[in-house]
This record gives sequence, structure tokens and C-alpha cells, in this order.
Amino acid sequence: MPKPPAASPSAPRRQPDPLGTATRRAALRLLDAVLRRGEPLESALGHATRALPGGPDRGLAHAIAAETLRRLPDLDTLIDSATRQRLPDDAKARSALRIALAQVLGLGTPPHAAIATVLPLVDGGPRKLVHGVFGTLMRQGVTLPEVARLPDSAAARWEMHWGMEMVEAAEAAIAAPPPVDLSLRDAAETAVWAERLEGTSFAPGHVRLGQDHAPIPDLPGFREGAWWVQDIAASLPARLIGRGEGALLDLCAAPGGKTLQLAAAGWRVTAVDQSESRLARLSENLDRTGLSAEVVRADLLDWAPPAPADVVLLDAPCSATGIFRRHPDVLYRVRPAVIAEMAELQGKLLARAADWVKPGGTLVYATCSLEPAEGERRLAAFLDSRTDFALVAPAPDVLPVGVAADPRGWLRTGPAMLADRGRMDGFFIAQLSRPLSPGESAR
Repeated sequence: MPKPPAASPSAPRRQPDPLGTATRRAALRLLDAVLRRGEPLESALGHATRALPGGPDRGLAHAIAAETLRRLPDLDTLIDSATRQRLPDDAKARSALRIALAQVLGLGTPPHAAIATVLPLVDGGPRKLVHGVFGTLMRQGVTLPEVARLPDSAAARWEMHWGMEMVEAAEAAIAAPPPVDLSLRDAAETAVWAERLEGTSFAPGHVRLGQDHAPIPDLPGFREGAWWVQDIAASLPARLIGRGEGALLDLCAAPGGKTLQLAAAGWRVTAVDQSESRLARLSENLDRTGLSAEVVRADLLDWAPPAPADVVLLDAPCSATGIFRRHPDVLYRVRPAVIAEMAELQGKLLARAADWVKPGGTLVYATCSLEPAEGERRLAAFLDSRTDFALVAPAPDVLPVGVAADPRGWLRTGPAMLADRGRMDGFFIAQLSRPLSPGESAR
């Protein structure tokens, strides 16, 4: 009688991943989307975190990826100091080490939790390498430098345009979490809200929170709509416009900080943007604050208003390099071709927006960019082509303490401003008037 076949040994069961591994895997996907495919971090967030169960996990994945991008050159320097051969930039082992180190050195995660949740992201020999390099660095007691290092491409470009002062200010700015600024619905209550929120103020209608504050929805005044989050640099275009009662077009308006400012200042605002999701946020903020504006979803290259406006504000799409400390992905995905493409789009939008300004009215052009092509050069080209517009220098009393206009008449903010009070984002803002022609009257 034939013998029955011998039972084959059962394969060893794979150990379940440690709790939190899925969040780190999502952070790895986010880094891959930014560094390899050039996607904006915010745009990649939905797809990269789709398998995570809830908001806190998605928020942590975003925080890990953002912190990794914020300190990437410094993290790579540490990794390279502990390897005999330099790991390729796109090696999964390097990415896993970046994530583990960013958690420990930037986010305060315990080392054992950081390494346990990234080891499942790599297999085979690289896993041993990751564990060994991480252990070596932890035993050495490494820390991140007080002043961060920018990626070489961004540092070289900004040094060429602005000099080393800008580079050094940007490196200091990105080394620390940016402060949270609030714009108030009622500027007359600035002192009241600064005290209630335990913050400081540089201008009427503004409060800057301290680093240790409660979650935004839990702060006094949020549910009542007394304020909204808005960096003080982003508030400047509306500050230059000031109060009024006429018709105002807020172009590329979402998510709506400037719309809220202008509605609170008395203007009849039409807010136009082509992003449905961002307009939804704008509408939510209008509801929360009790302010009103007409909201229009449209592509500005196809749309036109029914009549010219007294004021047109174009906060134009741009490279967003001025908000690098809040969106560090721009340091890696924005290259000269992207800057040139955005500058060309701005030229088209400016040409259209200018035609929507009444004679005697005002046009404000703004970008959250540190690139001259999306600011000074674009303004010069516009003024060469539209002699019916003239640059108007900002009145000094409308600017926050510590912020000054360029002698040539425009406003250029950056990380060197308010250096002793938390700094500010980078913006270019130009206010232009369309004077009445002889015999012409404002309509």
C-alpha cells in the first residue's frame, strides 16, 4: 500500500504590521507623489490617504510628509553620514529613513515607534540597512540644525534674484513651524481679541497666535465667525483696497480670506474661482462669519462680468513659492518651466481683468510668489502694454508695523520681514489706478 504523502511544513505566518504603519505608508506615497511625480502635496493627499480610517490618521500622514519635506536636505545629510555608500535619492530605504528621522527629530515621536512603523515599508536587506542606520544615528544623539538648509535649486535661484539675505531668511523661516495669523471681522475689536486669544497684533484687524494654542475650531470666536485664519501677508491686498461700498470683483478668490475681508469692509463682492471644492470652503466661511458675497464658479479665461467694477482684485494663480514654509513641496516641484508657465497665465488673466475695471477704478494684482517673473517683471510688461493704468504706492498707514513698500511703488513681502516676530509669507502686490480720460466720467 503506498504511503500517504508527507505533510508539507506550514509557511510561517507574516506578523501583522505595527499599529500606525498604514499612516507611514500613506506618508511614503505622499513623498513619492511630490518628489517623483511633481504633484502638489495637498492634491495628492486624497489618493495617498484613501485607505486610512479617519481624519486624525490622514492629518498625521500629511504632517509626517510635510515635516520630511521641510527638513529634507538636513535629513539626507544625517543619513549620508551613517552609510558607506550613498543611497540613491529614490531608494525606498532612504525614504523610510527620512520618515523615521523626521518623526523623531521634528515631531517628537519616540524612536521605537518611529522605526517600528517604517520597517514594514521595506523588505529584505534594505530593512536591515534602515534599522542599522537609524540605530546608529539615535545612539549618536543627532539633532537637526537650528537653521535649515534649502534644496540647492531653490537656494541658487533666490540667491540670484535677491541675494544671500533672502536665502538665509528662508532657511531660518522653514526651520520652525509658521505662526498662525487671524483676520478679524471687526477691526475695532483688535485689542479685545488679542487679549482673549493671548496673541499679538501688528495691524488693526489682525491677531497672531502664540505657538501653544488650542485647535482652531476650539478657540474663542471661531464658531461665532469673529475671525478666520489668514497669514498677514495674504491680508495685504485687501488692506490696500480699504473700505468701500461699490462693486468689487475678487478673482481667483477661493478659499476666501480676501473675500471675507472685503465683504467686512463694505464692498459688494463677487467672488470668482474655478475650483468647486475651494469655493465650498469659501461659502462655509461666509456662512460662519455672517458675511455675504456673490459666489461664481468660472474659468476666468472664458468668463466675463456683466459690467465693469469699481475695484478688481486678481490674486493670480502662481508657483506659490512665497508660502514655502506652509507648503514645503513647492521647494521641490517648482522649476523654471513651472514659473514661466504660471507667469504666462498671469499675463493673460491681467489683460482680461484690466478690461473689467471702470474708468477711475482700481486694479490690484497679487501673487504668493518669490519669483520676479511672477511679480516685478509681470507688472513691468503689463504697464508697457496698458498705458491707461498707473502704479499707486501703498499708503504707509495701511501697512502693518515692520512692513514697508518698495521705493518703486509696489509691495514685496518675504521671510526677512517681521523676523523677530515669527516672519511672514512672500507676496508681490501692485495697486494700479485706471485714471479717467479727459471728458470721461466714472460710470
